[in-house]
Amino acid sequence: MKKVSDIDKTVLAEVRRGTVIPAQVLALDENRRFCPKYQRALCRYFIDAGVGGIAVGVHSTQFAIRDPKIGLFEPVLRETTRFIDEYCAETGRKILKVGGVCGRTDQALREAEFEERCGCDAVLLSLAAFKDDPVETMLDHCRKIAEVMPLIGFYLQPAVGGRKLPFEFWRNFFGIENLLAVKMAPFNRYFTLDVMRAAAESGRDDVTLYTGNDDNLLVDLLTEYRFGSRKLRIRGGLLGHWSCWTKKAVELLREVHAIVDTGGGIPPELLTRAAEITDCNAAFFDAAHDFAGCIPGLHEVLRRQGLLPGIWCLDPEEKLSEGQAEEISRVYASYPHLNDDDFVKARLARWLAD
Repeated sequence: MKKVSDIDKTVLAEVRRGTVIPAQVLALDENRRFCPKYQRALCRYFIDAGVGGIAVGVHSTQFAIRDPKIGLFEPVLRETTRFIDEYCAETGRKILKVGGVCGRTDQALREAEFEERCGCDAVLLSLAAFKDDPVETMLDHCRKIAEVMPLIGFYLQPAVGGRKLPFEFWRNFFGIENLLAVKMAPFNRYFTLDVMRAAAESGRDDVTLYTGNDDNLLVDLLTEYRFGSRKLRIRGGLLGHWSCWTKKAVELLREVHAIVDTGGGIPPELLTRAAEITDCNAAFFDAAHDFAGCIPGLHEVLRRQGLLPGIWCLDPEEKLSEGQAEEISRVYASYPHLNDDDFVKARLARWLAD
């Protein structure tokens, strides 16, 4: 069993303060085969950008890697964690390695045990396989996974496979031992407040709250939540949106932390930027078509930067929606201050080198 206390102290401190944790996308070649060269380049990009962790095997990595006919779950997890370890050793960095875990309990336990062997520090637990199960069944499942690895709870939005998780679930979830953090990504203010209130009522100070609400991420980070005398904040983000333009995400979070640390007011410009970021996310995630193009949309941004060779997904039918490429071009032109193209251009050749 790996415990929260087993995580490197400097890494754990960074997680507690709040950090940028991009959700890793899957690098494929034109034949839809795993492309280690570009997967490694993405890891190098994230680490040089200043992230505090990387999550792999999650929604943005494509759940289809678990299909036995595709057989990419173990190779992608094993290679990606190796790439992270090698580049961290080269650069003197240490970051949190998060592995995605999903499925019913037998599958989830196998995945968590494999990720422990790969050297992951924690697991991000999807409950999408428990569509109609009662709360206690889900909680029992979570407790069993937490007996293997430190747990990051995950509220996945229903539009991409999640389910509504009631306040009762979250209030009891915060009683689980070996709990590191909770990622809130329901894309719903009411559901997000359920988690925040449950965290407040639990009284725990050792569970860090992360946003996955790509549609509201900056406002999530700027808000102090109050429930009676209890105050708490969302400290960082574990986001698919932050798998691209990552350097600017790191700079943004540092800016937020500086405001929080000094107790200063929120500049109106930051609220304007919050809307700009949401507009970008609408293009990347294909909100106009109920998120059908959310993964190829991220791929397209990374392809334009040279960080992916193409936008191929494991499912040939998973591609950009009609007009999505034009929307990505529009937000690129409208908000040039949000991209990190210059940062990538200056380092891309080194990241792609053997």
